[in-house]
Amino acid sequence: MDDDDGWDDTAVTDERKRARVGGAVAQSADLDSFETVDAERHDVGDDDVGFDLHYCGICHTDLHFVQNDMHSTQYPLCPGHELAGVVTSVGKNVTKFKVGDKVGVGCMVDSCLSCKNCAIDEEQYCDNGMTMTYGSQTTHGRAGPNGKQTMGGYSTKMVVNERFAIKLPDSAPLDKTAPLLCAGITLYDPIKAFGVKPGMRVGVAGVGGLGMMGIKIAAALGADVTAISRCHAKEELAKSFGAKHYVAMSDEASVAAAAASLDLILDTVSACHDSDPYAKMLDKRGTLCMLGLQLTPVAVNATEFVFTRKQVTGSLIGGIARTQEMIDFCCSRDIYPDIEVIDVTKVTTALKALVNGNDAGVRYVIDCKTIQ
Repeated sequence: MDDDDGWDDTAVTDERKRARVGGAVAQSADLDSFETVDAERHDVGDDDVGFDLHYCGICHTDLHFVQNDMHSTQYPLCPGHELAGVVTSVGKNVTKFKVGDKVGVGCMVDSCLSCKNCAIDEEQYCDNGMTMTYGSQTTHGRAGPNGKQTMGGYSTKMVVNERFAIKLPDSAPLDKTAPLLCAGITLYDPIKAFGVKPGMRVGVAGVGGLGMMGIKIAAALGADVTAISRCHAKEELAKSFGAKHYVAMSDEASVAAAAASLDLILDTVSACHDSDPYAKMLDKRGTLCMLGLQLTPVAVNATEFVFTRKQVTGSLIGGIARTQEMIDFCCSRDIYPDIEVIDVTKVTTALKALVNGNDAGVRYVIDCKTIQ
């Protein structure tokens, strides 16, 4: 690399290099407000990994943040928490990575590492608050100067503490691997937590970017998978992912036939919806696990749960150790999302597709080389 690109090709020792970054940022809650800007990443420290971003997946959470659905967004905002690239610089204390390795970053870049949840490798539930990859205030000292807003993967370069970097196999296709860093782990973690195994009856509600990964991973573990969607339009697609059964919520007969047929339902739907039909699909002692980020209260029919010991719970991504486990599992079995690679000028179009329900059934992935 020449000097103008801001990185040194050799390992960083006493002299650090700061990355000059191109990024796609939202200037407001208007999806048409995206602009490309010049910015800087923080210096590569002794414990950090610097890398060129090749691809970044687009997640429905990006849409929530851009539109300020949680009333916490600060603009300008650079989204993106499904990052995949190639290491260009490492700090002198780094042992897990070397220049040229493939590397990923998911939804968080720091946590306190001292609370009870961090101690059991569930940094996503850090008692003192994880630092998210974007739109979060740095707090714990490993994601750049404290008090700065983190900048996500709709960009060209990244610096991350080695503790929060994920090692990607040399054989991993970076475009398909990037979405695993959120879509993959969001489904893998509850699938492992609830002990999915051969013969277990697993329902996956929503056949989008998250749902497809739930179907593929559960099927790979030998589960009897039922896909649940609004209508019959995605039935063939869901079955191509590994679902054996399909429930169309608009078809009363289809819903009735699924009564008491499932042990676990992974609900990936982020739009506000009624959970009662899902509860009726659970067998006794079944579990409804909410993964989609619904932003309005969800009513639960107590009689469905009190008389059957069914339970409703939720799950948020996974810790770093579990994320590495997921990457190793998926990549070794060629389990990847169906993707559509786009250039940065199509970001708004992709986000609008998510608003409308992502009927394409793919995970959109930005080619970060197109960010100028």
